[in-house]
Amino acid sequence: MSGILYIVSTPIGNLEDITLRALRILKEVDRIACEDTRQTGKLLNHYGISKPLISFYEHNERERSEELVGMLEAGQNIALVSDAGTPLIADPGYRLVRLAREKSITVTPIPGASAALAALSASGLATDAFTFRGFLPAKSTQRRRMLETCGLSETTVFYEAPHRILETLEDAQAVLGPSRPLVVAREITKLHEEFLAGSADEIRLALASRPAVKGEFVILVGKGEAAPEVLTVPEAVDALLSQGVPRMDALKQVARRYGLSKREVYKQVDEHE
Repeated sequence: MSGILYIVSTPIGNLEDITLRALRILKEVDRIACEDTRQTGKLLNHYGISKPLISFYEHNERERSEELVGMLEAGQNIALVSDAGTPLIADPGYRLVRLAREKSITVTPIPGASAALAALSASGLATDAFTFRGFLPAKSTQRRRMLETCGLSETTVFYEAPHRILETLEDAQAVLGPSRPLVVAREITKLHEEFLAGSADEIRLALASRPAVKGEFVILVGKGEAAPEVLTVPEAVDALLSQGVPRMDALKQVARRYGLSKREVYKQVDEHE
């Protein structure tokens, strides 16, 4: 009989943020698959848990998935954890879960902490509809394209690293304009937990004034003002310009939205003027 693969959520900062069920499962399984054995070791040591650990991260996920499924088929119970939070949420693991399900192995979630949901719940932004997009791209051009996908009718949630947060907020200001509400959450559940609200530029200036920018960040882009259902190309450009979006960025966004070339958008706007 096959074993069970448990997807176990762990704390994102405060070690008290772990469920009783998660602790019981970690004590009962045969082994624990984790991103960083040292990081997981700290958690296990804190709770007096001693189990065999096997490294499972982005660059060995494919090979290790086959290995772990073999163990599961042999009857072992295995817990998958990430360094912090819920596994598979902007972390490796989906190949393992998919392969386990293909082999008819039981996969059981053990829910718990998630930085995205924790930030959303305390942000003050609308929560009736939201999209989680994971980490933003490292390059500005790709990052701006992703920011352009932030819907007007929902809150959009991103993760960002501390060494890119200022550049990302600069891109957000250029793409979204000054009227789009943002919340940036930092060090959630940790000693220096902080929520900054305002426009992208206001938050960027607040962070840039500090001697150093540290911590893991969650960026939440709030809903925008709803536009009329049908806009001509020139009207769509004017709407973005009224929000403070630079002209070239507005032309690019409308071109993508309507499936036109930037030259065609420019032509229609020029004729309209």
